[in-house]
Order: sequence, then C-alpha cells, then structure tokens
Amino acid sequence: MSDHAPPAQPTPSDEPQAIHRPFVQNLGTRRMLHFTQKEIQSSMSLLNPDALEIEYTRMMMGFVLFNPEPARILMVGLGGGSLPKFCYRYLAGAQIEVVEIDPAVIALREAFMVPPDNDRFRVVEADAADHLRDLSDYADVIFLDGYGVGGIPDALCSEAFYADCHRALRDDGILVINYHVNHPMHHEYLARVRASFGSAMFEVVDDDMTNSVVFACKGDLLNDPAAAELKRPAAIPRDAWRQLMPTLRVIGATLELR
Repeated sequence: MSDHAPPAQPTPSDEPQAIHRPFVQNLGTRRMLHFTQKEIQSSMSLLNPDALEIEYTRMMMGFVLFNPEPARILMVGLGGGSLPKFCYRYLAGAQIEVVEIDPAVIALREAFMVPPDNDRFRVVEADAADHLRDLSDYADVIFLDGYGVGGIPDALCSEAFYADCHRALRDDGILVINYHVNHPMHHEYLARVRASFGSAMFEVVDDDMTNSVVFACKGDLLNDPAAAELKRPAAIPRDAWRQLMPTLRVIGATLELR
C-alpha cells in the first residue's frame, strides 16, 4: 500500500491485484515508484530527495497553518516516503510513525532515501485499520494516504475507521486525507468523515481537479482566523515555507470562503 497515490484516479487493471509488485523507475533526475506502468505512486527528485514533488503532498502539509509544531505524527502508507521525509527534515520536534502493510514497499525505502528507524522515526509493517483500532489520544496529526492498485482499500475509508482516527487524535488533533475527486464514492467518503468530525472539516482541491485533500479536526482549531493570514510560523524553516507557500495560498483562499 502506498502513501503517494497518482495525481489522477488510478485505472484498475484486469490483472489480479496480488500479482502487482511495486517497482522503481528512473527518468532523468527523477525516481518514481510504480505499482503498474500507468500508476505513479510517488516521485522523488534525485537532486533534492526531501522535496515534495507532487502538488497534493504539499496540500497535505497545510496542517502547519493550524499546528506548526506537532509532537507526534502518524502516517498511513509509506510509498516513496515523500511526506515522511519532509516532516522528518523540517518538523524537528515531531516523532513520526509510518504504518505500511506491504513489505515489498518497505523494502524499497533505501531506494527513496527514507531515514532508518531511530528515536524520532519508525516504519511499522501493519494493517493500518488494525493498528489504529486500539489507539486513543495518540497523535497530533494523522495522514491518510494509503492506496493500493485501483484506489483506497475498503478498510481505510469506512465510517468505523474514521471513528478510530478521531479517537486516536489528541485534543485539537488534525486528520489529513488524500482523495481522488472523480471517484464515484467521493461524496460518500466525506459523509463518513463528517459522521465523526461533524462540521470541523474542510476540503481543498488541487489545480487540475484530480486530488482532494480533506482536513478534519478533533476540536475547533480549524476555525482559527489567523490561519488564513499565511504567516510563516517560527517553527517552520524558511526553505520549507518557500516550497509550501504557493499551495498554502490556495488553502488560505479556501479558508476565507468557509
């Protein structure tokens, strides 16, 4: 299962999912993770391995407008490790735990320069639905970007799973979810999130209208009017802010319309 879904909705293959194995493909100065030839799961610049290459990953970092200094981040899906690496480098005070079900994806971590496990960072091989079921008051931020061939596994987009995510968050914790806008279940997925988070959520869509990122909060932190001002928090390094700023402007505009 990957954390980095393709920029567009994946096209299901007629082949059984079990035969698809993740593989690496280099193209110039970019290294990409694939599950199939048609689906780019993650893209990494060999010149700047910690950069966020795909727009929706920068959108997911929009939580820093509300909480720039999370103590613990839980991520569902490793993929090529773009978001884990970015958070590890630029959110120096955060402990980062990544849950990945596919050992073949974990085996490629060195190819994508994912940090080794240490006191701040670890990758756990587990089913995220099982892993979150017993967590309570655990994380300040939870990322949901777990994709397999053909989309999000059913267990990671159920109403019960979103309720587990709500329980696993600390007070004012933020859930960040990547969806495909044109998926036939998109509005149903939003309704399932709303069942646990109520109105404390909003959606941002990327420029090409393919990816939707949803922010949902356990509390009222998303109502902070200061977030739309787009001022760099002292905890966020300048080079990280330069990468994020163009996308954060889109999030700020969405906040102003709430």
